[in-house]
Amino acid sequence: MVSDSAWQHQFIEANAIRLHYVTQGEGELVLLLHGFPEFWYSWRYQIPALAKHFKVVVPDLRGYNDSEKPKSGYDLDTLSTDVRSLIERLGYARAHIVGHDWGGAIAWRLAQQFPNFIDRLALLSAPHPQRFAKDLLSNLDQLRRSWYVLAFQVPNLPEWLIQLNLREFVRNMFQEQAVRKGAFTQEQIQQYQAALQKPGALAAAVNSYRQLFLSGNWIDWMRSPDPISVPTLVLWGDEDSILSPKLMDGIEQWISAPFQFKLIPHCGHWIQQEAPQTVNRELLQFLRSPALA
Repeated sequence: MVSDSAWQHQFIEANAIRLHYVTQGEGELVLLLHGFPEFWYSWRYQIPALAKHFKVVVPDLRGYNDSEKPKSGYDLDTLSTDVRSLIERLGYARAHIVGHDWGGAIAWRLAQQFPNFIDRLALLSAPHPQRFAKDLLSNLDQLRRSWYVLAFQVPNLPEWLIQLNLREFVRNMFQEQAVRKGAFTQEQIQQYQAALQKPGALAAAVNSYRQLFLSGNWIDWMRSPDPISVPTLVLWGDEDSILSPKLMDGIEQWISAPFQFKLIPHCGHWIQQEAPQTVNRELLQFLRSPALA
């Protein structure tokens, strides 16, 4: 397993649950939020690079890996409140937020709900959740790419089927979906498998997707979203087989702050693991630039 003697594993109580996180560095706070079906480990290449300039904190999201796995709280509002509470419990008033995939959905929501807690927002392969929910039901191409999201709506069955062949599920998610196949070794696949094997982890991961389509959320998805008011960077693999870059078409109307969108060539969905040096360079340039016009 990739390890760095300079980073530390710690636990903290935030929003009434116990979260595990990895941390390294000092200075302004940068939070890295992982996606599905990952955990803090997906940011292993970013932690030491960003920690040269920032205090980097990388939590296992609610339900994942070594964080607490309550039965409820997997809706975006609660998950974004987890992150806001984490910022406060770490002793900060604000943070730079970087989110990938589902962690990006949480980051979008956090920027809508609690903009005063965010300095800068970076999204990696992460559509605006309201745009994603609409496209999933109206865009056949996105439905084909994200078929598993609808399959996850069936109670209990998806967890049971995945558990039966967890190793193959993890390999298919990472190696098969990656454009740069060498990004995932057998050892790394085993790390993700071990994290999902922990009691309650798989159910928690799937429950996040079930929350998207609960009846109470539909009113929210159909509303025009509040515009994002913090400087925003979006990075996307140009060959992402899970989430189409077209999900970002017209996104400027939902952002009232400085905004950048960059495609990473010959790269798939697991962008920070497939192209770590490029992602590190873009994140450092964005987070450290003195002014954004």
